[in-house]
Amino acid sequence: MGPAPPSRTESKGHLALVLHAHLPFVRHPEHAVFLEENWLYEAITETYLPLLGVFDRLLDDNVPFRITMSLTPPLAFMLKDELLCSRYARRITQLVELASKEVDRTRNDPPFNRLAQMYLDRFGECRDAFSGQYGRDLIGAFRRLQEAGVLEIIASAATHGYLPLMAVNPKAVRAQIRVGIEEHIRFFGRRPRGFWLPECAYAPGLDDFLAEFGVQYFITESHGIAYATPCPSFGVYAPVICPSGIAAFGRDIHSSKQVWSAIEGYPGDHQYREFYRDVGYDLDYDYIRPYIHPDGNRIDTGVKYYRITGADRHKEPYDPELALEKAAEHAGNFVFNRERQFEYIEPGMGRKPIVVAPYDAELFGHWWYEGPEWIEFLLRKIAYDQNVFDTITPGNYLNENAVNQRAYPCASSWGWRGYHEVWLEGSNAWIYRHLHAAADRMCELARLFNTPTELERRALNQAARELLLAQSSDWAFIMKTGTAVEYAVKRTKEHLQRFTGLCEELKARSVDEHRLDELERRDNIFPAIDYRVYA
Repeated sequence: MGPAPPSRTESKGHLALVLHAHLPFVRHPEHAVFLEENWLYEAITETYLPLLGVFDRLLDDNVPFRITMSLTPPLAFMLKDELLCSRYARRITQLVELASKEVDRTRNDPPFNRLAQMYLDRFGECRDAFSGQYGRDLIGAFRRLQEAGVLEIIASAATHGYLPLMAVNPKAVRAQIRVGIEEHIRFFGRRPRGFWLPECAYAPGLDDFLAEFGVQYFITESHGIAYATPCPSFGVYAPVICPSGIAAFGRDIHSSKQVWSAIEGYPGDHQYREFYRDVGYDLDYDYIRPYIHPDGNRIDTGVKYYRITGADRHKEPYDPELALEKAAEHAGNFVFNRERQFEYIEPGMGRKPIVVAPYDAELFGHWWYEGPEWIEFLLRKIAYDQNVFDTITPGNYLNENAVNQRAYPCASSWGWRGYHEVWLEGSNAWIYRHLHAAADRMCELARLFNTPTELERRALNQAARELLLAQSSDWAFIMKTGTAVEYAVKRTKEHLQRFTGLCEELKARSVDEHRLDELERRDNIFPAIDYRVYA
């Protein structure tokens, strides 16, 4: 039991922390080990388990807090998938073994030996929490936090499709939203009040689809509200109500930039752990080989011994105590800045403003190693060190403020330059004519097959899965950023090829059941999908 928090009766505003948790669907049962599956394993170890630990400790200590998270359908499915869970258990066991060897290897080098022991402890805690405390069910753990009233989980599109660029076929947009909401209900047991637009990307009219499925609010980029029609009186510090009746909350750029900017924000501080130096690349090849990819490619292991230090290659050893002190200092600075912000804004509003601060969840722990601890420091400081503001979810804000200004947000995203350019430019523009044609063909199939045979129904549902997976915004994003371009191109083409093959078989009334079995085994997401979402 912690001390009683200060009274909130005189608070001047609300902070809505929103963590967007998403990874693309990557599952390859045809391979014993697959490189890109590590995206999930790293996120479990460095982000999802640490965040659950933070929330559980706060709950155990009766710290008052409210936080919002989106957990997208691909991520939720992968966190529940038996194959991927068993592979993660195997991977974290490997890392415990590596850290144990590192403790022995560095026994005569105290600064590094201390860090090796830190990783041994951390990996062991992750292994025990995953298989023991949470029973390999992280979705269940997040759901329990929702039931405890401290976490509001919001929905997102089925495969994180970039909705504004799909609007040429309204049925394709509707399918992404409907399947996403149906999956959310299946995983979390209740209809979502809020919806995370993939890449925070909005275009006029998208809210009409959300309203159709009972969504009450969504998050959009700052200028989506700032340039709304008419211009909102309170800017991003209060939601606007769209003509559809749905509330749009705008991102506060000031609070967001303090955290996500690697140059100006907290994560770039020289005391924090350096992400780009990993023993997977630094150590002798024969020594590290059992812990990298079986084909010999060096990969990140998560064992990183250096702090950011500076821009050059020379790095100083990481000091966890100094890093935690800096995280506490930065949490205090964030609280101080929000206090000043609310004290400045509130007198002219006549109501309590809300500051919406959305971030990619994977920033905390994966990219910014100390990020989960920063969140814990922050929520404890908000609860006990001040009384100017408190934490809230957008849903709770709407409960307190039923009347809000009506306005129509403008097109926007949180990508570079604020619109759609990241997902539609020279490196990735080629995909859209194929995605649009496939969506049209899927709608045609849904019209043609009113009373399919059982085999045809399975093929139609699998065609819908393949289309949704091809539409993932992750592939266009990766092509733009250049991080794993070959894989992103391959995934886009393969899903479209599988979709096309199923279309041709269905139109010929000759479905290859053996091939369909293999596709259902490989791309097994959305077990409850009904192809008629495209009808």
